[in-house]
Amino acid sequence: MPSPINLQLGWPSPRLFPAEQLAVASTATLLNPEIVKDALIYGPDLGYTALRESIAKWLSAFYFPSTGAIPKERIAITGGASQNLASILQVFSDPHATKRVWMVEPTYFLPCTIFQDAGFADRLSGVPENEHGVDIEFLRNELSGFEAEEKKGAASLKMKPSSQYSKVFSHLLYLTPTFSNPSAKTMSTSVREELLVLAREFGILIIADEVYYFLRWPAEEPTSTSVELALIPPRIVDLDRASSPAESWGNSISNGSFSKIVAPGVRVGWAEASAKMTLRLSENGATRSGGAPSHLTSTFLHHLLSTGAMQKHIDEVLIPVHQSRYKVSMNAINMHLEPLGVRITTGAPYVVPEKDNVLVPAGGFSPLDEYALKFAYGEMFVVNGDETSAERSKNGFGNGARLCWAWHEESEIQDGIERLARLLKIMLAESGKWTT
Repeated sequence: MPSPINLQLGWPSPRLFPAEQLAVASTATLLNPEIVKDALIYGPDLGYTALRESIAKWLSAFYFPSTGAIPKERIAITGGASQNLASILQVFSDPHATKRVWMVEPTYFLPCTIFQDAGFADRLSGVPENEHGVDIEFLRNELSGFEAEEKKGAASLKMKPSSQYSKVFSHLLYLTPTFSNPSAKTMSTSVREELLVLAREFGILIIADEVYYFLRWPAEEPTSTSVELALIPPRIVDLDRASSPAESWGNSISNGSFSKIVAPGVRVGWAEASAKMTLRLSENGATRSGGAPSHLTSTFLHHLLSTGAMQKHIDEVLIPVHQSRYKVSMNAINMHLEPLGVRITTGAPYVVPEKDNVLVPAGGFSPLDEYALKFAYGEMFVVNGDETSAERSKNGFGNGARLCWAWHEESEIQDGIERLARLLKIMLAESGKWTT
């Protein structure tokens, strides 16, 4: 039996963790009496102020928002993107007032459970992607249909008192607008702007899962020591800020995390939105009772950011390793999978091969056991409970797989893709579409 290869894991491999830098940061924090007296007590609701300031400065330098530097008032510290998604639902949704949760499909599947836990098990709907990122007309038609069918008196059924929950959205839209998981697509600026128009018209909160922005590199080898990255569209929160009154709630929230760029175990992330929204988010019951999540670890991450250690780690470790693994992945795919008719899309840190009506049937996993190979098959990325999402997947992403290069070393990635090619040949032969 060959050694197991898991191309499903979206985790960074342990050798990429900045353990030494974290040791320096923790020591500097815990041995400084002025810092430690605040670090080991309940944190402020919005999170460690110094980290909020350093995140705002860091994001401003990276994104150059058209409206100017990002103030710390737009930043709240969270326990990571998943924990914060649950907090967003606690504060800005109500199962009796929020009509629908929309998820761009194919979708990152684990948030489905978070939405179900919040009372939306029977109200999850998929929105298909297209070449621009999301099918706007489909979404508009579906939203219009729900508005037409709205039941009279629904507002009186609200579970949450309006005096405390002053902003409850009628709809929620969950998406990964840049380097989408799993499709790897990046949504165009025009579509982002159109989504904001829809959001304001129909009372939608756009929840943007944005954890991959910092892991990108030039498509071509640099010809000098000066490396210029391709421009990416402005974030939805930046477009929202630029086109909304300063005192408004806004219709979007950026859900960020240090899991991919430091380590998942630090359990620290941030939310960026209007000052009103981040303040209200910080007033959820759990935070008011226990203080901001991951407060001690937040002080370590502030040290990493403020000293430049984090950006150096991203530039000198993460990006070169991911870039090298990406190249190995693409070379192996081009050599072993493309001759079998597989189509490829790419984005950090995934590649998505598709093969019409062959790759990969759910339940047909005995070959995967034999080859000691694991990957995320297409049907995993349907929106839970939405039969139309499952049906649409049959003619598109359901015939694909997500291959992640973040966990394994280059030789293992190469081996895993070769195993997948052998498996695919068997499946094609069984379907009569391949002869050796």
